[in-house]
Amino acid sequence: MGEFSKWRPRRGMEELGIQVSEQSGVRMLHLGSSSVQSAMRLTAPNDLELAYTRCMMAFLPFYPQLRNILMIGLGGGSLAKFVYNRLPQVNTTVIEISPQVVAAARDYFLLPLDNARLQVITAEGSTFVASHPACADVLMVDGFEDGSQALSLCSQEFYDDACAALNPKGILVINLLSSERVTKDCLKRIENSFDCSVARMTAKPHGNLIVFAFKHRFGRSGWEEAASRAKKLETELALSFPEYVRQLHQGKSF
Repeated sequence: MGEFSKWRPRRGMEELGIQVSEQSGVRMLHLGSSSVQSAMRLTAPNDLELAYTRCMMAFLPFYPQLRNILMIGLGGGSLAKFVYNRLPQVNTTVIEISPQVVAAARDYFLLPLDNARLQVITAEGSTFVASHPACADVLMVDGFEDGSQALSLCSQEFYDDACAALNPKGILVINLLSSERVTKDCLKRIENSFDCSVARMTAKPHGNLIVFAFKHRFGRSGWEEAASRAKKLETELALSFPEYVRQLHQGKSF
């Protein structure tokens, strides 16, 4: 691969550690470091370029009547764009604490403006979740601060509130870093909030640990139905859903 293009600050974003770079046709968002927080292939802007984002969509075979998704953490908007463009029946609300990140997603990563199916709200994620019970079918959490999971998004109180924010058959999806020392504590707290109905998978090659917590516990028939739906979804959305379901079944705690 070629060298990175020079990082380009926009509208005072450099002072906040928000930078954009491009390499070999891929535009990347960096927040405070050289680590890639979000990526978009310029020839396929609505696809999921990073492996961990593809893995985070593995909830789809488990929730066939999906209508509402709540996302905490926007980044470049990869997940929001994928849902918006590929799942037209779904309404998405994204909570992002930084208005500058929202501006970067809109200016450089083609995030659509707010409309009937997509709303981006500038707010603190844990506060919003605590004040909106039973508001979502799926809650996706991808919120980092200085390269680590934001403390407000990994407390026992937050996971309790996350469970309460879900509908009766809802699913919590969280991106964690397997290398972080706090991850083990996070897993224990998630299991406490969701009565151990938790499954996990590792997104290679960078070691993101994607955790799925189910408010409704699945029996054998539920996993079989998910596996069947995964085959159809693989054809429709070009993601490896059968493999995702297999990995989650191996990594389940129930």
